[in-house]
Amino acid sequence: MPVVNRAGRHVLTGALCAGLLLTACSAPRTATGPAKEPASASPVQGAPRPAPPAQIPGLGPATRSSIPATSTQALVVKGDGPHSHQSTAVLFERDPAAGWKAVSQPWPAHNALRGWTAHHRAGDLRSPIGVFALGDAGGRLPDPGTRLPYDQSEEFNMPGTGFLGEPLEGSFDHVVAIDYNRLPGTSPLNKVRPLGAAKGGGVWIHVDHGGPTRACVSLQRDDMRQLLLALDPAKHPVIVMGDAGTLGR
Repeated sequence: MPVVNRAGRHVLTGALCAGLLLTACSAPRTATGPAKEPASASPVQGAPRPAPPAQIPGLGPATRSSIPATSTQALVVKGDGPHSHQSTAVLFERDPAAGWKAVSQPWPAHNALRGWTAHHRAGDLRSPIGVFALGDAGGRLPDPGTRLPYDQSEEFNMPGTGFLGEPLEGSFDHVVAIDYNRLPGTSPLNKVRPLGAAKGGGVWIHVDHGGPTRACVSLQRDDMRQLLLALDPAKHPVIVMGDAGTLGR
């Protein structure tokens, strides 16, 4: 029989309630344990990495390192061999993410009669090997619409015949000066030679006359016009020129 206190409450009932409260406060954890924080996402193993920026085909590390970081336009002229006067030219442009991409078809070209040299001298009948800026243009005919500074003058006149007996008339109808031993920012006709006269000069890209040159690079007339329209001073264009073997180093 239960014992009743003065308040008329059952002592046993009170004890039972207190026990239940204690049990609730110290309830055991579930078998699965406390809730866990969501795991952070981890990289997918084996996911493909982005492709590196494309390089200009056929250029070795030494040649690539000679192209200024600011240049995003390059005319690459590859000679068939160190002693050949035949070559191929392709215009490339560089996208910051994708890298270099050809923006022209391969253009047949001529270079100097005796091929190429890394140590050009006046009268050696070889084209200089290297990477040179392209910043000034001109010619006997009017500007076809190039963005380069253009000097039209009757002084761009080339009479006579070439090494194969071909007529030279019209070869300088359009030219682009190659910044080898010249003063940039002036007409291609400027005869200042910063390295001295013995190192040669007046090395241009000009209209092809069907045979080898003395030191210049020549392109067929339509290709020369395309080049003039494409070159953009804002892209700091350069020419990368030499025989294929040397450029591949």
